[in-house]
Amino acid sequence: MSKLPDHTSVASKVTEVTALLLMLALLVLLLSELPSEVFSPASKSFFFAIGAIGAIGAWRYSWWFVQALRSVWYNRRIFPRLRAAADAAGEAGKPSELYVLCTSFRIDADVSYRVYEALVREVRDYGVPTTIFASLADRTDVDIITHVMDDLGWPSNVELRYMFQKGDGKRSAMAEVLRAISRRAPAPDALLVSMDGDILLEPRTLERSLSFFRTNEDLGALTTNNSAIVTGGDATKEWYDLRYAQRHLVMSSGSVSRRLLVLTGRYSAFRLDLATQPSFIELVENDRVDHWRFGNFTFLSGDDKSTWYWLLKHRWRMLYLPDVFVTGFEELPDRRRFFKSTTDLMRRWYGNMLRTSGRAIALGPRPMGMFTWWSLVDQRLSMWTTLIGPTVAILVTLFVRPSFIFAYALWILFTRSISTLILAWQRGRFSLLWIPLIYYNQVFGALLKTYVSFRFNRQKWSRQGISAGEPKDPAAVSRQRRMGHVLHGAFVAVMLYVLVLATGVLQPPDRTAMAILHGPAAEGQAGTGTDNRWLAMTLADGSPSGNVTLPPSRLTLDENLLDIVATTERMRTERLTGAPGDEPTTLEISPDLARHIHDASGSPLDAGQLATCHTTLGCALELDGRKVALVDLNISVQPGRS
Repeated sequence: MSKLPDHTSVASKVTEVTALLLMLALLVLLLSELPSEVFSPASKSFFFAIGAIGAIGAWRYSWWFVQALRSVWYNRRIFPRLRAAADAAGEAGKPSELYVLCTSFRIDADVSYRVYEALVREVRDYGVPTTIFASLADRTDVDIITHVMDDLGWPSNVELRYMFQKGDGKRSAMAEVLRAISRRAPAPDALLVSMDGDILLEPRTLERSLSFFRTNEDLGALTTNNSAIVTGGDATKEWYDLRYAQRHLVMSSGSVSRRLLVLTGRYSAFRLDLATQPSFIELVENDRVDHWRFGNFTFLSGDDKSTWYWLLKHRWRMLYLPDVFVTGFEELPDRRRFFKSTTDLMRRWYGNMLRTSGRAIALGPRPMGMFTWWSLVDQRLSMWTTLIGPTVAILVTLFVRPSFIFAYALWILFTRSISTLILAWQRGRFSLLWIPLIYYNQVFGALLKTYVSFRFNRQKWSRQGISAGEPKDPAAVSRQRRMGHVLHGAFVAVMLYVLVLATGVLQPPDRTAMAILHGPAAEGQAGTGTDNRWLAMTLADGSPSGNVTLPPSRLTLDENLLDIVATTERMRTERLTGAPGDEPTTLEISPDLARHIHDASGSPLDAGQLATCHTTLGCALELDGRKVALVDLNISVQPGRS
């Protein structure tokens, strides 16, 4: 792994120290407020819920560790051999011609100058006849590029061509350039570099990346590692670098199978004979999808997903180069509003992913291999499974035990710290800000993915200020949006219902509950069913002390109480105490239930017997091997009931 470029933006030391102190304070608070019984054997439900319902949590983390292990294997074992072969090619690894497609849209003049200076310098040093197609939106960019060429002495191996964009997005501009290149009848071994106008090429980028095409005949495209020069606060800087660290892990893992999940538009290189095929150009310019609900609509952004899909469909291999960096000049759409800006960016990225992944999954494992195919499927599943953990935490905290939120927070702190340490090991640097940011990316990102998945026809490109995807008819737009809300709400409702049942917040209807719904004729007495249900829930929920004081009332109970208690996974109550004062609590029980209640001498109650359970001479209720003390209440066994 090569060192990150020196100009990579990172958080200041003051911010890192502040984050450390805050996290230590949070850790102390969690450990001090965490109930002691959390780590006792009786608190299995805590660990069950913390693990995001056991099997789901194990699945998610095991899949992530598989990705991490594959990433390490690629970077430590596979890629060094590929690098050695590419470097050994030397001059023979260079193409006879090189074409560069660089698209810019209203980029600051100083950034454009630095980008083109680095690009022209790289091309000059590479020494291959190169044509740079500068796709521009403003004629002032021509003056900037001319200035660059003047400063570098107009290298003899560099030819410049300017093409001005229509203003309808990047796709049409790319297609124009690709058609212009195809008309020049390029050499069979010519290569294409596609890059954005805000990407700074680090020294020897071309030399260290393009030779892989010569040593891998089945390689259709490659992309490189990323770093960023960020305009913004420390949180913004670390948010970008964390995303690049996560990207590095996933890209490295995919490269074990010689397939990637995207070809980034920042910097990618292609075999030119592939990039100039009519079907390739047509897909870049007019990529579209025919959806059962949205109809036929054209993609706005996401050209890197279109080029990736074409190569995937035609079974060309792709590769990620972890030791070659390109640096992007990054800035949030509104640097003063972190949440809104990151939301806008993630909505666009996730929309591009969802618009393309469905048809890629439909290709099946054959053209891409099982691992890549399942990674695409997992993208669809993970946006729902990621939400299970926080949803369970909220349900358990609100309806079962408030102190659970401390256990969940401790779980998040532990698991995300492990994840960021693994990312940092591979990235070569670590920031404490990554811990909350990775949770933000995962959970809020999953919320956005689920939202976009029901509305992925709605597209917006903030920099260009253009949108697309919805019908022109306002009535059709309204219908589509209403249907999206209904479907989204239905999916969320089903997930919540399943989790409510799984966490015990809501029990499924049992025989007694159905009897209550059907009235006394179905069970004999509706009041008996109601009292059974109430007492069973009281036994299950209990109180922190384990003692529950019953109200001054007469409860009618029968053997159905045993069935209800058997369906609960917990019974926290250890002692039932009758109401104090002149109005005692009386339990009227059936003979079958009386066999499970013992008086002070340990004998079961008989039919027709009236027992009084005092503080000193208490009774006991035995349910499924669990014993509950009965104190200061009366028990009446009803004769002739069964």
